[in-house]
Amino acid sequence: MTSIHPAKLVIFDCDGVLVDSEPLSIDVLIRVLRGAGVDMDAEEATERFLGKSLKTMSDILHDDYGLAVNGEFLEQMRVDLYQRFRQELQPVAGIATALDQLDIPRCVASSSQMERIRLSLTITGLIGRLEPHLFSSTMVEHGKPAPDLFLHAAAEMATPPENCIVIEDSPAGIKAAKAAGMRVFAFAGASHARSKRHIAVLKQLAPDVLFDDMRELIHLVRRQQRDGASGLDA
Repeated sequence: MTSIHPAKLVIFDCDGVLVDSEPLSIDVLIRVLRGAGVDMDAEEATERFLGKSLKTMSDILHDDYGLAVNGEFLEQMRVDLYQRFRQELQPVAGIATALDQLDIPRCVASSSQMERIRLSLTITGLIGRLEPHLFSSTMVEHGKPAPDLFLHAAAEMATPPENCIVIEDSPAGIKAAKAAGMRVFAFAGASHARSKRHIAVLKQLAPDVLFDDMRELIHLVRRQQRDGASGLDA
């Protein structure tokens, strides 16, 4: 048994954790890529870009696919994506209740730009439960899987990394949380994350918890708080 620290802050990723946006995002991305001459299926796009920042995505497209991501490309993707969000975006099932039950501070730390974070949370009715504690990868030098964003969020929330729990759905996010020295709960309940392949990838990264139902979150956090209060992780 090893000593652990009680949870004092829960850091939520946004896409795939708070809002069920990843299938919409991937569909828009592959359509815009096809228009730019890059043919990619949803599986490849998910594997390459899930949970990563716009800058990281742009670098990958440039280095691995020879595509220079310019303003026109980004604007087309933004317009198409926001239209789909306004028509189809839904909150992750059970997240509103989970946020209402959570009795410790919470914040959002997302690879998305702030405009997209606010739009997603507003459309899904979650903004009032999380604002103003919203943090974007645009605020730090290196996006996920680097730990910069989570460390920035913890510092802004005046909470040591060892007292943070991160809720993440992507391999990049799990790696970032671990690199930041935080406990990480991997969520596999959004519509993009339920495949055996995705769950196997998450398991390989050895998160502290793997769960697929947001109704379980409050119990998982409280169990961790009890373990922390006792000073033991059995």
